[in-house]
Amino acid sequence: MAAQPEVTAWRPGVPGVVEVFHAHFTEYAYPMHVHEAWTLLIVDDGAVRYDLDRHEHGTPHDTVSLLPPHVPHNGSPATPGGFRKRVLYLDTSLLGEDLVGSAVDTPDLLDPVLRRRVGQLHDALDRPGEELEAASRLVFVGERLRAHLRPSQVTGVPRADPALARRLRELLDARVVEGVPLEEAAALLHAHPAHLVRAFSSAYGIAPHQYLNSRRVDRARRLLLDGLRPGEVAAAAGFFDQSHLNRHFRRLVGVTPGRYADDRRVSRRPRAGSGA
Repeated sequence: MAAQPEVTAWRPGVPGVVEVFHAHFTEYAYPMHVHEAWTLLIVDDGAVRYDLDRHEHGTPHDTVSLLPPHVPHNGSPATPGGFRKRVLYLDTSLLGEDLVGSAVDTPDLLDPVLRRRVGQLHDALDRPGEELEAASRLVFVGERLRAHLRPSQVTGVPRADPALARRLRELLDARVVEGVPLEEAAALLHAHPAHLVRAFSSAYGIAPHQYLNSRRVDRARRLLLDGLRPGEVAAAAGFFDQSHLNRHFRRLVGVTPGRYADDRRVSRRPRAGSGA
């Protein structure tokens, strides 16, 4: 009896990503079809064979496949155990339709750096509350994809921009709890999102999402020392939920918020007239 397909799909709160789709198929074969969005595909186990523009292609483990919108393609397992894949459907705000021709000519990209970055992007999209990290990773994925599709337009080494980095830090400091989406920050600071993230990381040695989470953990520590329960601290410090708080708190402090609160030392000031 064939194994049942495993499918997970969701729409994240990250501009440019229409849908995230994870699936494990053993026998299912896609008929010819089209999508309105770009299909960015990585295969974690097995392999897929597909036809695009009447040419056969495949997806080995270390390949990133980019299928353009409105171009018919199919897909079927190329290995006995089927395949496990992760897919992002991206709208044309990230990749313009002027790149369709290049993608049809070269849909399979052998690029270990891009493969790693797409995997990291999926990991961020899979964690609620990490929208700033996901958006930051997405702009660099888009930048690298465009470099493959239009290499003649690749620019040189990005310039340092400490003034822009400082302005972004000030914006993050002012909105530690509520946060700021990358697109909004870029609009407020009149900068391209990729340049904004790169300038900040170059100036401070830490990505904007890492900086923001560090500030939120500091706020959580103060609230815990004030006597708030861990369940109250997550929202008050700007985290999505208790799990989101626990993950970052443990990474930066070494213990869970609950353990930190239990082990805190309550200061006792001497009472007036006690002779101390």
